[in-house]
Amino acid sequence: MRSCAWALLFILSGDALPPLLLAGDPGGRAHYVGGTVAALPSQSEGRINTTDEEVLFFRSNKASVRVPYRQVNTLEYGQKVNRRYISAILISPVLLLAKARKHYLTLGYTDEQGRQQAMVFQVDKRHVRAVLASLEARTGRRIEYQDEEARKAGKG
Repeated sequence: MRSCAWALLFILSGDALPPLLLAGDPGGRAHYVGGTVAALPSQSEGRINTTDEEVLFFRSNKASVRVPYRQVNTLEYGQKVNRRYISAILISPVLLLAKARKHYLTLGYTDEQGRQQAMVFQVDKRHVRAVLASLEARTGRRIEYQDEEARKAGKG
């Protein structure tokens, strides 16, 4: 939707917009759930950015981490599905049929000292496919899916 508005503005103005205004969103919303990175407190909310050609960048308001793509050795995607019991009780029993999906990305890599590190992110559902596709392209590694449902959601 955002790109349509910029395209319309571009056509109506007749001028070339600066490239920075045409650039996409610099990353998807994500929560650092946990892992081995001491610099990031667990449950840090931030943005996972895959637009740089050399490094993945995660920045929260508390800390940030840069991981060179060439050092990434594991990419795994999975989901956790929950029924919406509280909403069903408070609003309508029909909501028992609805499922809330949480999307998890596990990223394994070696740090500068050669030690294996891991980070687990809960990625916003609107950004998960773009993040997965970007990571496959940048790292040259295939995403490992935890199950068939995750494969369907990740590939679209």
